[in-house]
Amino acid sequence: MKINMPAKNYIIISALMVTFGLSARSNPLKSSRAIQGAMVLQQAMREIYREVNPAVVRIETEDTVQSNPFFNNPQFRFFFDIPRGNRSRKQQGLGSGFIISKDGFIVTNHHVVAKRDGRSNKYVDKIKVKLINGNTYEAKVIGSDQKSDIALLKIQTRESIRVVHIGDSDKIAVGDFAIAIGNPFGLSSTFTMGVISSKGQEISAADGVPRIQTDTPINPGNSGGPLLSIQGEVVGINQMIYSKSGGSNGIGFAIPINYAMEIVKKLKRGEAIKYGYIGVLIESEPEKNTLRELRVSRVKGLLVKQVQIGSPAWKAGIRPYDYITHIDGKRANKFSVLKSAVIRKGVGNSLRVRLLRNGTRKSFSIKIGAAKS
Repeated sequence: MKINMPAKNYIIISALMVTFGLSARSNPLKSSRAIQGAMVLQQAMREIYREVNPAVVRIETEDTVQSNPFFNNPQFRFFFDIPRGNRSRKQQGLGSGFIISKDGFIVTNHHVVAKRDGRSNKYVDKIKVKLINGNTYEAKVIGSDQKSDIALLKIQTRESIRVVHIGDSDKIAVGDFAIAIGNPFGLSSTFTMGVISSKGQEISAADGVPRIQTDTPINPGNSGGPLLSIQGEVVGINQMIYSKSGGSNGIGFAIPINYAMEIVKKLKRGEAIKYGYIGVLIESEPEKNTLRELRVSRVKGLLVKQVQIGSPAWKAGIRPYDYITHIDGKRANKFSVLKSAVIRKGVGNSLRVRLLRNGTRKSFSIKIGAAKS
């Protein structure tokens, strides 16, 4: 409400306030250097949300599921006076996703669009994608992979849509800011923030690829949404939480985006995802004494702990305690470099590996084999 006050009355009231010590004072915190620094970070968060949120979508699914199988038992139906016939019901689902191209390709989790009955090659009956502006589209599954838990959707639209910026998950570090935007518990376009807790957690993922761990609050409904860096770039796909209560306990996991995009490229081309293997077990955190004994302590690389006899790596000449430094010319300073190379090359193709063996440089070519399902 606007109050029109004569000038003389304003002067009188101001004088009274000064007389009785009631004059408004400026907030001293505004001039604090610490507060000003925090304001810069706050402004960065606002800008990330404004830029990325329009490219994050709400995925609503509908599926027909069968009721309890006991309903099909004649004795059970007779005892409880249940009519004949199959009983089914509609089940709603909710997840998140993000737009990766102007022509409507969307990335999400496989489990967001998969049937609830465990049939990995089947999808829910209906998939709707809702943009931040309220527009809703029917989505088509272009392809998905159950092991990596990645799905690629497509919508048809003529409107101009925002896309995310893809980052580099190999460059993140523990302690980096981590941001999630998604639709937890049915809420829309929520923003949560934390840090990268671990870069390579060996959890029970079907594809064997380590996940990014974060304490950024992730809850049901965030699945398939982006995990973002402080630059507003996607570094992971939010996949799961570790929780006994069903809510966030500060332990969430995301699929590294470098690995995920290799899967997405194959899905976009209509290729079946065939998991290759070379038959090596990598030591994730080798002891410093071991590295010194192998004369590789000053070099970043991957220490081969075990080699499966008869595997592609064994046939190529790789042996335990070899220290891999390069894969296809790229520095092998992270396990994801090796895993991504195997996925990218595919079964039947070869990897060029450079390594150190007792301080001596050697090179090998490993023909990728097909992993058993």
